[in-house]
Amino acid sequence: MIKEELKKILLSLTEDDYFKIADLHIHTNESDGKLSPVEVVDQAKRNNLKYISIADHNNIDAYLSTNILAENIVIPAVEFDCFFKGNLIHILGYGIDIDNMQIRELFAKTRAGRTHNIVRLFNLRNPVKVIDLIKKAGGIPVLAHPACIWTFSLEEFIKDLVDLGLEGVEVYYPYHGLRGILKFHSKQIVIKIAEKYNLIKTGGSDTHGRKLDNNL
Repeated sequence: MIKEELKKILLSLTEDDYFKIADLHIHTNESDGKLSPVEVVDQAKRNNLKYISIADHNNIDAYLSTNILAENIVIPAVEFDCFFKGNLIHILGYGIDIDNMQIRELFAKTRAGRTHNIVRLFNLRNPVKVIDLIKKAGGIPVLAHPACIWTFSLEEFIKDLVDLGLEGVEVYYPYHGLRGILKFHSKQIVIKIAEKYNLIKTGGSDTHGRKLDNNL
């Protein structure tokens, strides 16, 4: 997908569209999710979603092992584990060219590097490189679930990432379970920061289970 075309799609989506027609943060059994990529697409169609993204941890095998990109509802994505300013953060890459060889430097070398939290914690990536390679692969780098970042100034934290090339933040996110416990900032603060720095606002359920969760 051409980057400018993807930007137009993302900019056109409103808060009401998440998760009625769009869910841009879904995991499959190619990382730590339960559903197969094909099952995700089938459920998305039954739920009348217009846009979805499978954003598995540190790999894009969901796209390499199937032909789901032939479905016009699918926007390719990946989620990388990173370390920045004392925080474990996740950076999503939307619209990446799955055939790009440079970005494969960032992929997990073993299945455990996609699925097991402890292994992933010992293999955190540099966000400078992650953002750079996402963009070189034609993608849009987006900070996932920013309200969970432990910092006194979320604006300063995000601004530092913007200076590195960050182009979006995940605004519409349910913050269920552990994410709800570790939520340090409000959605309203994230929206204000996104608007101040002209960032693309995205959203997704971060589904890992057997059923796509379309509820905030």
